[in-house]
Amino acid sequence: MNATPVATVRGVAADEAVEDFRLACTSRALDEREMTLQKQSKVFFQIAGAGHEALLLGLARMLRPGYDWFFPYYRDMALMLGLGVTPEEILMQAVGSADDPASGGRQMPSHWGHRAKNIVTQSSATGSQCIPAVGCAEAARYIVRTPELPGCVAYSDELTYVSLGEGACSEGEFWESLNTACNLQLPVLYVVADNGFAISVPASDQAPAPVSELVSGFRGLAVHRLDGCDYFDVRRRGAEIVAHVRAGNGPALVHATVTRPYSHSAADTQAKYRLAEELAAERARDPIVLLERELLDAGVLTAAQAAAIRDESTQAVAEAAKRALDARRPDPKSVLEHVYSLPFVAPPPDTYEGGEDVAFGEAVTRTLAECMAGDERIRVFGEDVADAPEAILADVEGKGGVFGTTRGLQKAFGAARCYNTPLAEANIVGRAVGQAVRGLRPAPEIQFFDYVWPAMQQLKTEAATIRWRSNGAFTCPTVVRIPIGGYLTGGAIWHSQCGESIFAHVPGLLVAFPSRARDAAGLLRTAFTCEDPVLFLEHKHLLRQPYARDPFPPVGHLLPFGRGEVRRPGDRLTIVTWGATVQRSLEAAARLSAAGDGEVEVVDLRTIVPWDRELVAERVRWTGKLLVVHEDVLTGGFGAEVAAWVGEHCFADLDAPVRRVAALDCHVAYEPTLERAILPQVNDIEEAARELLRY
Repeated sequence: MNATPVATVRGVAADEAVEDFRLACTSRALDEREMTLQKQSKVFFQIAGAGHEALLLGLARMLRPGYDWFFPYYRDMALMLGLGVTPEEILMQAVGSADDPASGGRQMPSHWGHRAKNIVTQSSATGSQCIPAVGCAEAARYIVRTPELPGCVAYSDELTYVSLGEGACSEGEFWESLNTACNLQLPVLYVVADNGFAISVPASDQAPAPVSELVSGFRGLAVHRLDGCDYFDVRRRGAEIVAHVRAGNGPALVHATVTRPYSHSAADTQAKYRLAEELAAERARDPIVLLERELLDAGVLTAAQAAAIRDESTQAVAEAAKRALDARRPDPKSVLEHVYSLPFVAPPPDTYEGGEDVAFGEAVTRTLAECMAGDERIRVFGEDVADAPEAILADVEGKGGVFGTTRGLQKAFGAARCYNTPLAEANIVGRAVGQAVRGLRPAPEIQFFDYVWPAMQQLKTEAATIRWRSNGAFTCPTVVRIPIGGYLTGGAIWHSQCGESIFAHVPGLLVAFPSRARDAAGLLRTAFTCEDPVLFLEHKHLLRQPYARDPFPPVGHLLPFGRGEVRRPGDRLTIVTWGATVQRSLEAAARLSAAGDGEVEVVDLRTIVPWDRELVAERVRWTGKLLVVHEDVLTGGFGAEVAAWVGEHCFADLDAPVRRVAALDCHVAYEPTLERAILPQVNDIEEAARELLRY
């Protein structure tokens, strides 16, 4: 060592550089310990962060855990250490301990999450975290400008960090997120760690140019290329980049070249597709080796001291591994915890003194306005949901969605609470996910159910799993409103489909499907009290039908999820249905009664997840016969679930086979006679019921 202690190295405080060298060694030791434990079947998956240490620790110095927000990806182990996550906490996840703060043993290693440090629970889908990160930054801006929102905290100079590999830059959600981050000039720091490979696919097969060149057309995006193996350069330039974002100058993207000294994961062997010479060259650029060399050359450390730090890191990780292996195992009985959690809602009275009769669509509009007036956390957004551009708002009627259900909300509550989005369904739902994580109550609209599929990743992979995968540390309270269904005459394949059964199959999603104005209001009010994602399905055919009108229920009239209703009493046969087929079932039952075939009862489930098993079982015990009717296609429709459950649990009460009436197993056609042939009609329900009544 020099006689005079070295204060700085290349402009970085020497003690900070030494501490980060220690953390880098710890990160590498964690990788190696997990590899060993995986071979011993004590860890069941392993993916390394090796080669990214200098980049991540250099950036961590400028980031603030518990203040900024983080949407990391699986190679960010060194960042976690830099933010204060301990080696023991990291290994808790690797061994699947119940004490793992990220997931309680539910997620595989390197799927980060830490509530106290604002590290948002991570999914495996590469790139899907980018849109929620943008929603998180968007929420921060709103929260700062709207003080005293319950459960919401934000800071004027906070930023949102999101990272991904260069391979994930091929995902559309990355580009959709950039579009919004730049358009709104949000404080998002994108970090693309480029190690040259997406598993075995080289970057040259991924894109025609490096990502830093591909994004050059995004106005307002500050783009930086860094040598991610040079710790001191990352410290110097990273400080400038982070300061730029904190100052409110918009998003920045760091494209950093790093190395991948180990294979992609324990399931991969990179020697199968990379030359030995190439791997040797990578080892020569190992960021820990380079950092150590600079510290030695500067006289900050001796070789013996550097070796001691490596040994101490290895020993500390070994001791942390022992504690992790001795930690509690998860209780198998806990697996169903945190799928979702319904709020307690007392059943409303059977009758009430309501306001004027309103159509289904008007009930939705009034309820949205009422809920928004009572809770500033609620924000409505989607394609065409706003009234008009602010500059001409006072001079035009306003649009408010293609069905008019959000008309007047922008005028009443302002553009910060009702606004348009790009025509990009993943963007709409993903931003809602990020806002919900921050404690807001977003209400995104998907314009037609037929176009929900681009948002499937955000709904199924992100929103639906957040509570469960974080072991309850994070929730995703969002109400996704979706016009659905046919019987439109001319809607055709792209505007007439149902498909609620697909979402009923996704644990963590709540699904409401009301058939009348009263229930639409009661269920929508309840949806905004839920801490989990709700799909609120609004049947397009019902929006203005006279038979779906009701007196608007008074404030406080909330309808619990999972509580059906007997819409028509009867003793010969039970029809279970929902949505637009409720009215058709009522008409069929009336025809049967008029023809002297007996009284058929009709049960409206009102919600699909959860559904009222107790009511269905009770009615089957009463009538002994069950017909399930729905608009979705027959094969795999939700009626199959109802029928199977009744067959399993109510078999002794059945006097006849369970029957189903549903759409044909094809798409909805444009020409009216074809549409009528495909979708279930009153005659179809009447005929099926009459056949069952013969038993």
